[in-house]
Amino acid sequence: MNAPATRTYEHCRQWVKDGHHVTVVTCAPNHPQGKVYEGYSNLIYQHETRDGIGVIRVWTFVTANEGFLKRTLNYISYLCSAVIASLFLPKADVVISTSPQFFNGLAGYVVGKLKRIPWVLEIRDLWPESIVAVGAIKNPAIIKMLEWIEQFAYRKADRIVPVTDSFKAYMLGKGIEARKITVVKNGADLTQYTPFDGASSLTEELGIKGKFVVSYFGTHGMAHHLETIFHAARRLSSSKDIVFLMVGDGAERHALVRMRNKMALGNVIMLDQQPKSRMREFWALSDISLVLLKKSDLFKTVIPSKIFESLAMAKPIILGVEGESADLLRAAKAGICIEPEHADDLAARVLELSQHPEQCRQLGRNGRQYVMEHFDRTVLARKLASVIETVGRKTVLEAEEVSVSLR
Repeated sequence: MNAPATRTYEHCRQWVKDGHHVTVVTCAPNHPQGKVYEGYSNLIYQHETRDGIGVIRVWTFVTANEGFLKRTLNYISYLCSAVIASLFLPKADVVISTSPQFFNGLAGYVVGKLKRIPWVLEIRDLWPESIVAVGAIKNPAIIKMLEWIEQFAYRKADRIVPVTDSFKAYMLGKGIEARKITVVKNGADLTQYTPFDGASSLTEELGIKGKFVVSYFGTHGMAHHLETIFHAARRLSSSKDIVFLMVGDGAERHALVRMRNKMALGNVIMLDQQPKSRMREFWALSDISLVLLKKSDLFKTVIPSKIFESLAMAKPIILGVEGESADLLRAAKAGICIEPEHADDLAARVLELSQHPEQCRQLGRNGRQYVMEHFDRTVLARKLASVIETVGRKTVLEAEEVSVSLR
């Protein structure tokens, strides 16, 4: 249901199509509420095959996507379970771990050592910087320990794959050699995210037929400062044809629902997380996509994955994120950049676009073209596969050289 799972699944699916053998070791699906999805159980070991991908699900301490201590226990339990499970799996050529934080990522280090294979570390968020930026951790001793783990992982990985150029610059600043780092950005499955006109029943169901729909789809978390949407909506309450639609879940959602109700915002609709199979319908009824984060220097380094989905669905973006994301949007000519957390600016831009429908359509067309040229998930999956293959071949050659020298 989330961006990390989507990235991993779409990459692995393409690798299998291209003839590779792929096994994923993960947990029972439970994001973000910490409730195991129907049809699954939190067992010690489960196996299934999906689109040719072998999926091993291991036991973890299941908890909601909130609270530092419980989430850390979740991550550590995964590390232990994944390492144990790997002992019973056939030998692989390379292990790759994807890391929102380093307890998950370090599972790859341990498995690599146990199986004597190279380790590729994918970095989707700078950690612990990202949780420090939103105030989730303030204890200096804990922060220092996590920074040590971060440096350890960077040094020990055979190859690091960050998802932005800014992440690479950050790692270079930490003294990591450039040759170890290859950027593979996020993208969109252009077969899944295809513009279409077929959401009329949904507009009637939600009571927004004929409205100009401004949408936010995704995590309702500490990093996103979604209060900005409410303050903008209040400023636009007299514009009866404009409605804000928020779909998703996260640590802040309950607080946001209470805030929306307290502010009596009749022009803000908030829906729970929806099945991924239904999201194209929601994209289809949207006129504008919102991508927002808190105002922070750290967030200048990120590119939220929903940008690529918005571009692929030909929806213009109002972007409240500075830095690399803003540079991308300007290059695509697919939206408008505003200052993060600036409700007045957001309201003004929404009103402007609602009054210029052809501008909206042109921005959308620009975005679709740009993502087709630069961020096709198939192309990016093959780029990452090439990185993995290079690491694997290098290890084989080094082993052969050692064998020759011993003779």
